[in-house]
Amino acid sequence: MASSPFVQLAGALTEAMGQRLDAAKPTDEGLMLRTGDGFLYAFLEDPNRVSLETVHRLFADAGPLPAHLVVLTPLHLPLALSEEVVHRGGTLVEGARFTELARQLGLESMLGEEPRPTAGPARRLLPSAQQLDGIVHRARTWLDWGVPALALRFYRQAAELKPGFLPAKVGIGRALLALKLVDDAERQFGEVLSLKADDLEARLGLAAVLGARARPKEEIEMYRALLAEDDARTEVRAHLLAALVDLGDWSGARVELEAMLARTPEEPQLRFLHAVALERTGEKALGSEEREEARRLGLTWEREAALCQHLGLPPPVRAELVGEPGAPAPRRIPKPRAQPPTRAPPARRPSPRPTREKRRPTSSRSTATRKRK
Repeated sequence: MASSPFVQLAGALTEAMGQRLDAAKPTDEGLMLRTGDGFLYAFLEDPNRVSLETVHRLFADAGPLPAHLVVLTPLHLPLALSEEVVHRGGTLVEGARFTELARQLGLESMLGEEPRPTAGPARRLLPSAQQLDGIVHRARTWLDWGVPALALRFYRQAAELKPGFLPAKVGIGRALLALKLVDDAERQFGEVLSLKADDLEARLGLAAVLGARARPKEEIEMYRALLAEDDARTEVRAHLLAALVDLGDWSGARVELEAMLARTPEEPQLRFLHAVALERTGEKALGSEEREEARRLGLTWEREAALCQHLGLPPPVRAELVGEPGAPAPRRIPKPRAQPPTRAPPARRPSPRPTREKRRPTSSRSTATRKRK
């Protein structure tokens, strides 16, 4: 059974998130909490006591919507188990993220930490407005971190605190869409538009719903219609660009990239995408120059590698593995690791001079022997 302090922490986290509990069940591994919005929260104290059968049982308990399962643990699940949770559509909050969740909710003392110092408010807000601001900030943070299940919980908490707050309602739709609950997301965006017909975020959400339903051409047309109303909507152009890239329409993506770069020419990520668009449209030399420019403007190796992975491109070569700092991939030199570790590279083989030096000790020993005689 889970320890009493861990059960208390799980209860405090659930209460601080504004959850309405339908049922709670202690287990050998921790605590199971089913909430009023259909989520099953599995708090696991010791991941080393969790087996693959445990994970399968959690999904069986969650019911027909495995995306509604959220596994939380202060440590780390074994890799095979964490991959199983994610592969089956669950949400995993472990290790540092579990700790950060407790800190965000002011429960660090239950982790044995000192409370964070409270900074003075930058703006003069009513207590209720400060609370709403903090909840929405947490929701956006978890959505940006790729944990839509927690983002959804906080957006719903914000909507309960202020029912007419449209950004919270739009956030609920975005989180639902990220959880692949497309029908629920579409209804949510439709509800926002029934209250405010020109809400841009809700209209963008409906366009994204079309993409989630594998109707990318209709999604793109919706973005173009929004740009026809106002060509200065940068966020719309960014959504359009992402849809064009996903569709593989690099000619259309190049047009949008060049329009965005006209406004922000020093954005390294855009310069990298422009480089790929140039390469995909037959201008490889210009694409190579543009990629170097993106690196010069601050594109890190890690960010470039992530973009390459997303686009299905070969990973970039680190600067230390090429002949010159910042040299492009075609100028790569062989990796020293390919040679046996006990053999030095040809350029470092001992010269005749060290060979002569190896004979010196013999000469010295011979001289010392003659002196003793």
